[in-house]
Amino acid sequence: MIISKSREEIELMRESALIVSKTLGILAPEIKPGVTTLKLDKLAEEFIRDHGAVPGFLGLYDFPNSLCMSPNAQVVHGIPNDTPLKEGDIISIDCGALKNGFYGDHAYTFEVGEVAPEVKKLLQVTKESLYVGIREFKAGNRVGDVGYAIQKYTEDHGYGVVRELVGHGLGKTMHEDPEMPNYGKRGRGKKFVEGMVVAIEPMINLGTKRIKQLPDGWTILTADNKPSAHFEHDVALVDGKPELLSTFKYIYESLNINTKEEEEFRAKVYD
Repeated sequence: MIISKSREEIELMRESALIVSKTLGILAPEIKPGVTTLKLDKLAEEFIRDHGAVPGFLGLYDFPNSLCMSPNAQVVHGIPNDTPLKEGDIISIDCGALKNGFYGDHAYTFEVGEVAPEVKKLLQVTKESLYVGIREFKAGNRVGDVGYAIQKYTEDHGYGVVRELVGHGLGKTMHEDPEMPNYGKRGRGKKFVEGMVVAIEPMINLGTKRIKQLPDGWTILTADNKPSAHFEHDVALVDGKPELLSTFKYIYESLNINTKEEEEFRAKVYD
């Protein structure tokens, strides 16, 4: 069942989403060769708690940490550890925060130093596909319209679209209806309704779409051990149009990146 949110609830969700956005922003300048994902995890937990929220992933389904940290061939759900990042790595950071009874949840894949051109292109196309999908999250459309758009855009570049892991509705629980696959057929699936909030999150592989799981029961990798990228935004349906609740603005400020990619989905200007 899709749970629509009132305008007041959407504003509370925006607060939770922005805590995640700011957390990713303070992590961005720390991501460099030699840093460990466990150190980044501790920085994130401290920042989230200092801002009146609790880490959304810590203890969720018994997950042991505050961040999912997935380098290189890890798709999602990597567990932070003491292995230092290396020049040329990529690291997908998925973060959640719970405040005022609502969750924020989004992700970004960072470059560690200089990465290979084909990997940089994977990140670029995956992030572009996120906005391609968000454009389809509008009145009159269905879940399949978003999935189809992401699938076509990424497969046209020769990439593999993960099937087993999907986006989701978001609210007082981390995972609500509807599931939001990154593949599908136009006009299929549940119809979008005013006030719904979803996490749209392309998980795209440089090679095969197939995945495997490590014995830790959490970490998902590509079956061919080629890199994977993951970008995620929280989006509300407001007045029939997609409105971002999360932002990559704080990441970009930290990394001195100028872009207008979010403008068409942005109802507010953040400090």
